[in-house]
Amino acid sequence: MSTESLISPDRLWVAGEVMGRPGPVPAVPGVYGWRFTESPYEGLPTDELLYVGIAPRYMATRSSTQNLRTRLRSHFRGNAKGSTLRLTLGCLLGLELRRVGSGKRMTFGKQGEAELTAWLAEHARVCWVEHPEPWHMESELLGKLDLPLNLEQNRHSAFHAPLKELRGKARQRARELPIGE
Repeated sequence: MSTESLISPDRLWVAGEVMGRPGPVPAVPGVYGWRFTESPYEGLPTDELLYVGIAPRYMATRSSTQNLRTRLRSHFRGNAKGSTLRLTLGCLLGLELRRVGSGKRMTFGKQGEAELTAWLAEHARVCWVEHPEPWHMESELLGKLDLPLNLEQNRHSAFHAPLKELRGKARQRARELPIGE
């Protein structure tokens, strides 16, 4: 259960494997790390650890249904409302964020989310480590690595301010547009 397992993993998994049934991802708490074979934004590296996340959220209740399997599946096939990674990647890839439903939720709409899902299926690579209290390992990783796609606990990253600004502008544009699909 070391951070090294995420920094230099023995194996990386693709969307088709993660989404398969029953699939290799355990339904337990843990930390996951993302790499991409194509950069989602000019200047970001490829095939390096760019983002880490946890399941469940920090000190979630014991009744939480979030685990590595559900979280990774929501990143691969969910939407920007339920996945900060999808929100970040969609903004970096230039997809248009839109208000949907009642206007409170923001996603990239059906077409944009489908494009993002296809991009992830082609370029995303993920690994994970089981951990009973994943927020501890996440904090350790964020403290010692430059993970440009993480915002929380990551103000030291040179990409933090530009990413925060890009996401903020995307949200502002979405508020100015009519509610979408």
